[in-house]
Amino acid sequence: MELPTSISLREVGPRDGLQSEAPLPVEARVRLVDALTATGVRRIEVGSFVSPRAVPAMAGTDRVFAAIRRRPQVTYSALVPNERGAADALAAGADRLQVVVAASESYNASNVNRTIEQTLRHIAGVVRLAGATPVEATISTAWGCPYEGEVPVARVTALARRLLELGCQAISLGDTTGMATPTRVEALLGELRALTAAVNCHFHDTRGTGLANLLAAMQAGCVDFDSAVGGLGGSPTAPGAGGNVASEDVVHMVQDMGVDTGIDLDRLLEAARLVGELVGHPLRGQVLIAGPRTSRAAAT
Repeated sequence: MELPTSISLREVGPRDGLQSEAPLPVEARVRLVDALTATGVRRIEVGSFVSPRAVPAMAGTDRVFAAIRRRPQVTYSALVPNERGAADALAAGADRLQVVVAASESYNASNVNRTIEQTLRHIAGVVRLAGATPVEATISTAWGCPYEGEVPVARVTALARRLLELGCQAISLGDTTGMATPTRVEALLGELRALTAAVNCHFHDTRGTGLANLLAAMQAGCVDFDSAVGGLGGSPTAPGAGGNVASEDVVHMVQDMGVDTGIDLDRLLEAARLVGELVGHPLRGQVLIAGPRTSRAAAT
């Protein structure tokens, strides 16, 4: 099995993880970001600058940015839907901006109430406004749409090409409702390889294939992934969408396989326990439930 020596994780729990939860106080969100900063993770998606009417859980993201204890080696990013959101994120001090467009018209309309072409025009505006601040683009429903079904690989690669031409510096492939399987992951990454090496994979574990897909992506040459502490997450506009792959499950698996992440698993589990207390319900992360494989139960 050929694997990279290391991978990079972007922790998306504070944004993608919490957006479907009941709104937490700003102070609680700050505690979570600070706890994640202490794990050694180098990139954290702090929140999104969207209408609080559309996503109440993300209200006050500017105050979260103002209150977190930043470390210089950590990149703190934000999701923005348009130029206004980008301006707010830049004013709040976001180090990197994330934009999103779906590979299917139906999901794009459901998610942002725009056509794909309209969304691309907004993304072009965000890139212009961002200037030297990097902009990364997520292509959601990259492996299938809950409304339209299969999404052709050629459509995803054509959209990725458009986004790179607009000035986006990296492409993130979003498995929005967990429709990917390992061979589909390998096929899409193989086609994208000719366009760019700056590819991130964002897997959801809706159908239990999240870690398998991540392993397939690693074997296909991808070294950049999103994950959410505790397996938080899901899409508010996608029926049945499950959570992201759990950060602690990813770190536990790949580090046991000799792939470095730079993340302290014990501190990550502490952060997962914290977020479980904050949201007030059990989380789906398996290592959080069972403990690392090196753990030993007391003899009876």
